Order: sequence, then C-alpha cells, then structure tokens
Amino acid sequence: GGGGGGGGGSFPVEGPTEDAVGVLEYTKEGNGWLRQKINSYMPDAIPNGDVFVPSALIRQHRLQEGSEVVGQAGLPSRGPQRHTLAEVETVDGLEPDERRELPQFRHMTVVDPEPQFVLAPGHDENVSLRIVDLLCPIGYGTRGLVVAPPRSGKTVLMQQICHAISEHYPDVHMIVLLIDERPEEATGWKRSVEGENREVLVSTLDEGPKHHVAVSEICLKRAQRLVETGKDVVILLDSITRLTRAYNSAMGGRGGGTMSGGLGSKVLEVPKKFFGSARKCEEGGSLTILGTTLVDTGSRMDQVIFEEFKGTGNQELVLNRQLAERRIFPAIDIELSGTRKEELLLGANVVQRLYTLRRVLARMNALDAMPLLIDRLMKTKSNAEFLTSFRVDD
Repeated sequence: GGGGGGGGGSFPVEGPTEDAVGVLEYTKEGNGWLRQKINSYMPDAIPNGDVFVPSALIRQHRLQEGSEVVGQAGLPSRGPQRHTLAEVETVDGLEPDERRELPQFRHMTVVDPEPQFVLAPGHDENVSLRIVDLLCPIGYGTRGLVVAPPRSGKTVLMQQICHAISEHYPDVHMIVLLIDERPEEATGWKRSVEGENREVLVSTLDEGPKHHVAVSEICLKRAQRLVETGKDVVILLDSITRLTRAYNSAMGGRGGGTMSGGLGSKVLEVPKKFFGSARKCEEGGSLTILGTTLVDTGSRMDQVIFEEFKGTGNQELVLNRQLAERRIFPAIDIELSGTRKEELLLGANVVQRLYTLRRVLARMNALDAMPLLIDRLMKTKSNAEFLTSFRVDD
C-alpha cells in the first residue's frame, strides 16, 4: 500500500505499509503492542518484533486490551525505528466505530448458564463424556471446578472435554490456558488443539510466576473482548491452584497478612476474579470456565486454595483417588459431583430420573457404583436410551 499518512491524526509513517494483526496489550506509558497467539500474547523473542501501537490510535478508536486489531503498519518518519501501526481496519472483526458501541463485559447482565454443551450427542460415544453429561452437565456460561487428586486422570478428561466441545460446537472459541505446565504436556496440548477458533496459551514451569500471571491476565482480557462481540468462549484452565501460587509468589509478600499454608490473604482476589468471570450474558455471548484445583498434594497451601474456591462455581466435577488407583476411569466421584440448576440444562423429566439413579448409586459403595454405572451405560447406545431403559430395581 502507499504511505499511511493522514490516517486520522495517526503517527506519520513513511514509505510502504504492510498488514499487521495481533492482540493489543497496553504499556505503562499508554501505548500498546500487538501480541501474537504463537507467543501466548507475550512479548516477541526479537526486541521490537511486535507492532507498536501509538497512544493516539488507542485513544482515537478507544482500543481495549485483549482486542484483536487488524491494520496497516510501517516505519515512522521520526522516533525509534520499529514497526508502528498507522491505521486500524478492524477490531475483533468489526469496524472500529461499530466495536466501540458494544457494551462492556462488566456491564452485561448475568443469567443462569444454558443451554447444555452436550459432550456425547451421538451413539456409541465415550463413556467418560456420557457420565459428565449425566452427572455434572456443562452449560454455556458454566463456572466449573474440576477437583483433582494427583494421577486421577485429570488431563485426559480435560482433553476429552476440549475435543468434544471443539468437534460438536465448532463456532465456540476454545482457549486452553496452561499455567506452570510441563513443557512436553504443553506441546501435546498444542498439537492436538490448535486451529480455527482454538488457542493454547502456555506458561511452562521454567517461566517464573510473573510470566504465569501475565499470560493469564491477557487470556482473560482476550476472552472478555470476544464475549462483548457476542461470541461463546470456553476457557479450560489447568490449574487454578498453580495460578494462585503464581500470584502468591509474584506479589512477594505484598499479598496482605498471611493465611495458613503461607498464602497472602489478598492473593485470592485476582484468581477469584478470573474464575468469577464465567457467565452467560443476556445480551448474547458467554464465557464458560472449567478450572482444575489440585487436592491431596501434601501441600497445605493447595488445600487452602481448594477450600477457598469450593462453592464459588456452579458445577463441580470431583475426581476420586481410590477409583483411579483401581484403574476405574472416569474416576468421577458420583456423590460429590454435580451442577446447580441442572434442570435448566437437562429438563425436569431427565432430572427426575437422575434423582432415582443417584439414590440407587448412593446406597452402594463408591467403588462398586462407578463400575456398575459404566457397565449399564455400555449396554446402551446413548444416554437417552439409558434413561428410558432405567427402572428402579429395588
């Protein structure tokens, strides 16, 4: 293209411009950078490798952090020689003026999560997903807590849920946020999830707490901007525990008085704000968050974090260590797992039958109940068929 000069009071850029696209992050001085998904929206490894956004453009279009900006960038006629955004073409896929008029995330009306994300809609589906659909269904806007002891099959279950939503709901924007993750696990996730409407944002365990915190904050802003444009977004966060620990380290004693387990009392505010952002908005758009919390790790702090988050969600999926040790998967704890207001997702008729099912299973030892349920489900093609065939054998 020609010179990008005169673009509505933008910084004079000399010579040809090229297409620029990225997610906006502010600087302390009120300017910004367009960050790339491949870098988990962190600064590029090459100094000034990202496109610089002058504050004049940010003010002119009221650009918000986490918005995806498409425009033209070139080298400025004066000042530091770095690629600088000269004009803005679209913001989150909309005209800049149109985008500016949309309601802000925090002003949207929050309603109960619905409809359901049916993870196993067809026949002969994965039994783990069928059990999640029955016992602790996930809806648009669910704030779900996956309570996981070590080696209880957490990662496999999260990946199954991720792939089911991606496959059956291709329009949903899926973000996998991995905090303090083993690098090889991160690679595995990236290879199996990347694509249109899919992103894996990673802060591996060699990165340090400030990096963990930064990745999670830009991730949340990105999700909120998408919801404002009416999109349905799902964040799979692994794990809330590590994220809270990262805040604890990053705040380095500025987290107020210490609670038990060495956790600053103010530290929980930010991760809670993250988790609390899950919502279904009446105006359209929803943010669903499934976050894992680690229990039985032998760490007092992890236990405190779990206690603090317990009850803040509207869905809990509790994994049971004894089932996992006996290689019974999914190792879901039938008694402790469930969804609030599940009748909105499943309908009163199904819920009635599920009460009966839960009553029967509750009388049994937990180690026998799950194998029985798996066995019964295997004999039917779908959950609907299973519930129809279900009679109360007292």
